[in-house]
Amino acid sequence: MGRTVVVLGGGISGLAASYHLSRAPCPPKVVLVEGSERLGGWIRSVRGPGDAIFELGPRGIRPAGALGARTLLLVSELGLDSEVLPVRGDHPAAQNRFLYVGGALHALPSGLRGLFRPSPPFSKPLFWAGLKELTTPRGKDPDETVHSFAQRRLGPEVASLAMDSLCRGVFAGNSRELSIRSCFPSLFQAEQTHRSVLLGLLLGAGRGPQLDSALIRRARAERWSQWSLRGGLETLPQALNTHLTSRGVRVLRGQPVCGLSLQAEGRWKVSLGDSSLEADHVVSAVPASVLSRLLPAQAAPLARALSAIPAVSVAVVNLQYRGARLPVQGFGHLVPSSEDPGVLGIVYDSVAFPEQDGSPPGLRVTVMLGGSWLQTLEARGSVLPQELFRQQAQHAAATQLGLKEPPSHCLVHLHKNCIPQYTLGHWQKLEAATQFLASQRLPLTLAGASYEGVAVNDCIESGRQAAARVLGSEPNG
Repeated sequence: MGRTVVVLGGGISGLAASYHLSRAPCPPKVVLVEGSERLGGWIRSVRGPGDAIFELGPRGIRPAGALGARTLLLVSELGLDSEVLPVRGDHPAAQNRFLYVGGALHALPSGLRGLFRPSPPFSKPLFWAGLKELTTPRGKDPDETVHSFAQRRLGPEVASLAMDSLCRGVFAGNSRELSIRSCFPSLFQAEQTHRSVLLGLLLGAGRGPQLDSALIRRARAERWSQWSLRGGLETLPQALNTHLTSRGVRVLRGQPVCGLSLQAEGRWKVSLGDSSLEADHVVSAVPASVLSRLLPAQAAPLARALSAIPAVSVAVVNLQYRGARLPVQGFGHLVPSSEDPGVLGIVYDSVAFPEQDGSPPGLRVTVMLGGSWLQTLEARGSVLPQELFRQQAQHAAATQLGLKEPPSHCLVHLHKNCIPQYTLGHWQKLEAATQFLASQRLPLTLAGASYEGVAVNDCIESGRQAAARVLGSEPNG
């Protein structure tokens, strides 16, 4: 009788793990268990007036690098090529990104020429920050906060404006707490290997075998900066679910896992309230803190390491305006914490993906709220009414983009603990978890955003690697 693998969590990581397990030459029996009634996790697309698409979570996927190419391969394998909406390299959404500083929007410099020109809000051309970077010695610490790293190598302005905003845009986090080694491993490794981040990024580009498909070739030829799907990104998890069902994967929805226990013969018992499953191996694609509460007493050291990985909440407010125009054309803008502790940034959805504006078309933007403002509200135990987020978002759109008329459509969603925080020393938590799993030979593999990347590509790759480890292609961990 073949092995049974139970995958916990029906977000994109769990779906990807199940997908790769089901496509093995001799696949195990796979059971995917999701606590809620829907699959896809934070990827969620809803239709509004006139069939406009509103993304409540991620809204675009980057095609760059090996992970971006792997996701495009997955898209092709699922038969979704005709649904892809690309943002080509010559498009304003690919070329223009902004910072909102001092009550004004500032275009971030692009291209080599931009480095030599004055570029507010920075007091000097960024060429000088690059020169400082090239002459700064290598750091000696095994880890460092993003802010400290950026300040040491690029100067205080780049650290407090650009890197602060980037950490808010990607992690909804604080650059003075987040780890450079875990949040931006390519920057950390570039310094370690080449003494300079700029040199490391230049010399390290283009290594390794390149994946190939018609869609990947098209993305490279047209220099896509990102892509989505015509019906919204949720089309991807929906297509994965359809594929899994066709491959005989059992998908259980609305079945929260209550606990995990090890049987005498080394198999898992997965408790689901009034029923249970038995598994030879468990892939956990639920958040680290959730898994820490499910583990049995004999895995207490693992639970301690996992419970130390925090996460933050983000309020996503989708706004649509009739007859309105943006003051600039681009992907969107980020807001440093010194400018506004609550507004992380605004994405100009209609610029990147006008095909999703609906009929008649209306201008769509998404305001991301979080940071210390939201953390303080949550810490007080305050009731967080949707009206509070709506007012904050509309005020931000009016102040920062001049969208002063009331929106024709508004959606508010608070995603609690949705983005894991790779704080200083995160790598040590991962090392402790890996060592415990190896020493105890636990038939448990970790996947998902809690560990080595929060982007959609990272999560899909974590699912693929988890499946490879289960199937014996890679060492367990």
